[in-house]
Amino acid sequence: MLNASLVISPDYVIAPVRRRLFGSFVEHMGRCVYTGIYEPGHPTADEDGFRGDVLDLTRELGVELVRYPGGNFVSGYRWEDGIGPVADRPVRRELAWHSIETNEVGVDEFARWARKADVEVMYAVNLGTRGVEEALDVHEYMNHESGTHLSELRRANGSDAPHGVKLWCLGNELDGPWQLGHKTAHEYGRLAAETARALRQAEPDLELVACGSSSSSMPTFGEWESTVLELTYDQVDHISLHAYYEVLDGDVDSFLASAVDMDHFIDSVVATADAVGARLKSSKKITLSFDEWNVWYMKRFQEAPRTEWETAPRVIEDQYDVTDAVVVGNLLISLLRHSDRVAVACQAQLVNVIAPIRSEPGGPAWRQTIFHPFALTSRLARGQVLRVETTSPTYSTKRFGDVPVVDAVATHDPDTGDTVVFVVNRHQSEPVDLRVGLAAFGDVAVAEAWTMHDQDGSATNTEADPDRVVPQAQAVDVTEGELHAVLPPVSWTAVRLTHRS
Repeated sequence: MLNASLVISPDYVIAPVRRRLFGSFVEHMGRCVYTGIYEPGHPTADEDGFRGDVLDLTRELGVELVRYPGGNFVSGYRWEDGIGPVADRPVRRELAWHSIETNEVGVDEFARWARKADVEVMYAVNLGTRGVEEALDVHEYMNHESGTHLSELRRANGSDAPHGVKLWCLGNELDGPWQLGHKTAHEYGRLAAETARALRQAEPDLELVACGSSSSSMPTFGEWESTVLELTYDQVDHISLHAYYEVLDGDVDSFLASAVDMDHFIDSVVATADAVGARLKSSKKITLSFDEWNVWYMKRFQEAPRTEWETAPRVIEDQYDVTDAVVVGNLLISLLRHSDRVAVACQAQLVNVIAPIRSEPGGPAWRQTIFHPFALTSRLARGQVLRVETTSPTYSTKRFGDVPVVDAVATHDPDTGDTVVFVVNRHQSEPVDLRVGLAAFGDVAVAEAWTMHDQDGSATNTEADPDRVVPQAQAVDVTEGELHAVLPPVSWTAVRLTHRS
């Protein structure tokens, strides 16, 4: 058995817990929208055609914000296609995912779904095939109260009150050659700055996200961020990051250390943004929108290109196992740890498409393994994020060299006195004897403790067995100001501590 220790204190504050870190993503891709959130005729469907079982799971997941409508989809999207009487809406080819888009769901329907799910909308505009005029038009339609052509059109279409979207993405992944309207950093930066200025003339207090690199492995990474921010620094609030992780060539050890890559990615973008700010002699700090992240077995998708034109095809419906859930839990630790600079994060996507929720047409919806660390972290993380001093053995990985076996973050809510420790054991075979010094918190007791672990690291949840993998109660002791727990191999654990009554 390995040994590790953590030191935490309510004085070691990084930043407040940002609730927007618990964001998700709904793109018109595969079955995320159609037979995902929306399926008229389903036994649980409401009067608007939204699946009640998926809505219930979305609320249970603890999602605070949802990015919409893409993703690659948005770079060829005509938002006008999705408004007005459904029978009159055009059916289009959707080039990003080689499918047919019926436009049954558009901005009004999605805003209605978001209100039912009690989530904030983060809207992405098309800067691939369109530009400033389209962005102003969709903003007028969604946010202007009344009295103009497009606001009155919205009201005529059944949405009397404006949708009030405050957070806007200026396009999506325009650094990628796969993207409709792919641009150089200078081309995109100019267009993003022009669009941002125009949107701020319409509504000055909007929050705007510039596109960063679609991954840290892009050949233009770093240079892209620097050029784009040089052109947009005064006009935008956030710059985006996207990252997906998978087991490559059977290298599970490196996969379990994926958060090391996320940490480095975040730190690199922060350094670049601050360097640009220094060159511009600005006191403003650009924050980060990690608005696409998850485990995605991308090689499987790339090896099976689509050839048929279908509506709502089954695309990247990855089935997640226990190991994937542990990695997702660790990525959430990384995001919390960087809450001083990461302002928004969106796990991609919400349902069916590389998602924590799965559903079947006419059938059930269920929780994938990765659902549980997200739901628990969203429910438990409150108050302030605390810096954790970790003493841990290391293990060797091919991609990242020697990395700590144990990774952790903590939160503390001064209002309730609750303290939560989130911790992962990345080792494939060794349990960890963990000690956590709690003297600075006074007389505390364990209120609840949960662990994601299974003897079979490849265990999954399925339609036939939806609760095969669920969080298990963890045995945790607190004596004389010290927490003691044994962390199983490949496990993610959350412990909530409260003052003794």
